[in-house]
Amino acid sequence: MKYKAVIFDLDGTLIDSMLVWINVDKEYLTKRNIPVPDDLFQDVEGGNNFVEIALYFKKKFNLPDSIEEICSEWTDMVAEHYKKDVELKPNALELLQYLRKNSIKIGVGTSNSKYLTETVLKANEVLDYFDSVIAGCEKIKGKPFPDIFLAVADELDVKPEECIVIEDVLVGIEAAKNAGMTVYAIYDEHAAHETEQIKQIADFYAEDFGEILEKLINN
Repeated sequence: MKYKAVIFDLDGTLIDSMLVWINVDKEYLTKRNIPVPDDLFQDVEGGNNFVEIALYFKKKFNLPDSIEEICSEWTDMVAEHYKKDVELKPNALELLQYLRKNSIKIGVGTSNSKYLTETVLKANEVLDYFDSVIAGCEKIKGKPFPDIFLAVADELDVKPEECIVIEDVLVGIEAAKNAGMTVYAIYDEHAAHETEQIKQIADFYAEDFGEILEKLINN
């Protein structure tokens, strides 16, 4: 394969977790007797990093909690799901095994926190497959800025043009393109409304990891 690294987004891409986050956001607001706006998830979806989303919540809902407190509560709420009932998407493990067998470096560039990222990868027994994990809890601009993917490439010691990024949402795909990387888009139901735009920008569009694995094998 001509590429030296594959970088994965996490939520909605590698793991089927978007519903967990939607429910946690709702529960977080409901506990504070704050009505959940109809447009909440439209406003916060995509590539905002963990801290940016907490800042958004604090400002929008005038929360007295500090950013650290907001992030900590979300982490506790989500961690139990990540440990017990959030799984890899179908054929993701087979893709990881193929990449390792062929000495392709593997990274994660996610808007999530590093703790939660490592928690869910460990729970699914694949953490050791990854050579780099760069997360939104670090001081990196969120997607569609390219910073997070460039940071992964730097840690992997590969050039941007030597990387494939696998993403499910439009802003993530834009971030990867802004980084000068090849982008393979994968379907996730929570990004279905963006499908046509995604197909126009991505270098390849797949319904599942089986299609991505087949393409890599045939490259």
